[in-house]
Amino acid sequence: MKNIHKDLMSIYQAGLEAVKGSVVVNKAFQKEFFSGANFHVVAIGKAADSMLQGVPENKIISALLISKHNHISGRFKHASNIQCIESDHPIPKQSSLKAGKALIRYLEKLPTKEPCLFLISGGTSSLVEVVENGWSLSELAALTDYLLANAYSINEINAVRRRVSKIKGGGLCAYLGEREISCLMISDVPNNDPADIGSGLLFGERKQSLLPKLPKPWGEKIPLATQGLASHAFDWRIIASLDIAKKAAGKHAKALGYAVQIVPNFLEGDASWVAKTCIKTLKNGPDSLFIWGGETTIKLPNDAGKGGRNQHLALAASIIIQGRQEIVLLAAGTDGSDGVTEATGALVDNQTIKKGEKLGLAANDYLRRADSYHYFDQTDELIFTGATGTNVMDLLIGIAKS
Repeated sequence: MKNIHKDLMSIYQAGLEAVKGSVVVNKAFQKEFFSGANFHVVAIGKAADSMLQGVPENKIISALLISKHNHISGRFKHASNIQCIESDHPIPKQSSLKAGKALIRYLEKLPTKEPCLFLISGGTSSLVEVVENGWSLSELAALTDYLLANAYSINEINAVRRRVSKIKGGGLCAYLGEREISCLMISDVPNNDPADIGSGLLFGERKQSLLPKLPKPWGEKIPLATQGLASHAFDWRIIASLDIAKKAAGKHAKALGYAVQIVPNFLEGDASWVAKTCIKTLKNGPDSLFIWGGETTIKLPNDAGKGGRNQHLALAASIIIQGRQEIVLLAAGTDGSDGVTEATGALVDNQTIKKGEKLGLAANDYLRRADSYHYFDQTDELIFTGATGTNVMDLLIGIAKS
């Protein structure tokens, strides 16, 4: 008899492995995407450490590694030719400005004729910053917090970030000189547009994106124009994305004997609403394992507790599926964290609410307060992976038995 909970975790892990930074960067080198030259390497993002691991050591002249706190391994911290900087995410802090200054200083000191390889992954937007004139760090932090708390999409958030930064939207190109540049990226955005990955350090917008509606004074203060494109062409490639993770998860699920349906639609919008639509799909297709991907949002209440979009979605789904029919659902991020929690999601079933009731927990109250972490912490249904070495948004995997 199948252990569905164990299988869903295994399927999820297979998806992560296919887009792991060290794996996909190493594959890029094996495919001879690069010339035979050695590189100075700039690795930024939640997956920066893992991506740098994929570069053959004999190819690295020097490196600057900028990642989230506790996402940098001892291997690089003790390397004499690698400068490591830990910074903050998802709200930029003083460490983000320090990282921005270090990035510019590193590029300016590089020999002009020696090539540079950029490794960019999700989280870059917050981890490294040089704010535009007329903006302060406190204003940027408050604006970012507002956008995250009020269910703005990642594309909307990045459109704003590009306009309040000196290095986003292609602004960093001013510091590259005429050296040879290469760039490998792990995409954490729905359209895989390089101008959205890390808010486009090396890429201006292909077409002017519309600014979302913002309250005063932010709406009046943000400029309409972004930085321009790079002044010279360079080689770049997206080497990992949500679709790759979904396909790998599906392949592993089929190997375990499941009938698999990979849903092409991108999951976005309110997490509770997405939970309803996905559970309806599961009930209409019993005995098939469904795999979705995307990035939902939550509008936080004033008394918000602790949680993240995946835990919130899982709790909303738990309330819907409680009953006799066996339904199991995994909702998790691919970067190892969900919101500001150390969990990356939750694995729930039709008995989740009953577990909570036995502990005296009112699921609807936890959902209203966006406090899903503390609910699942007590029902023991949180998923912990630690830093995964990748970041391609979220995976949702579920099955309903007939």
